[in-house]
Parts: sequence; structure tokens; C-alpha cells
Amino acid sequence: MWLLVVAVVGFVCGNGLFCYWLLFEFPGWAAIGANHLALAFIIDAFLTLFVLAVRFATHPAGRYRWPWFVALSIIGGLCFGLPFYLWLNERDAAPNAAPL
Repeated sequence: MWLLVVAVVGFVCGNGLFCYWLLFEFPGWAAIGANHLALAFIIDAFLTLFVLAVRFATHPAGRYRWPWFVALSIIGGLCFGLPFYLWLNERDAAPNAAPL
């Protein structure tokens, strides 16, 4: 249950802030390219996404494979994608889980 709470917080806070910025304060692609700190965070997030995707590809966490993790992380960020992906696999592995 706590994984779902962390995923919701990650989606609402992190993704909500990003969506607000994208809709109301987006300065353009040139400004993003000139911001070295933002580029460092973007590169860091994608490298972390890559490392975790390779880990989940070689050691699957459950029924849902690594492409689900990548898609969820791109949609809502790592703070949403990782806990939600793990929650999906734990929920599916529960003994009385409802069939999908």
C-alpha cells in the first residue's frame, strides 16, 4: 500500500509541477539547452532510468516487464514509475489478487 501512496505523491507533486511549468512558464527549447543544471538533471534521470530498466530486464520483478517501467517513468517521472511498477508486480503476485 505504501508504494501506491509514494506513486500518487510522485505523480501529483513531481508531475504536477512539471505540467504547470510546461503549460504556463515554458521558455522554449533554447532556454532548456542553455541551462546546464537542468540538462544535468535530465541526463541523470535518463541514466537512472536506463540502469533500472536493464536491471528489470535481466531480473524481472514480476509479470509486468521492463517496458512498463520505462513507459510509467516517462509518463510520470521516476518517483511515480518505480513505486507504481513495483506495486503492480507485488499486487499481481499476491495470493488472492483478482485476475486482470
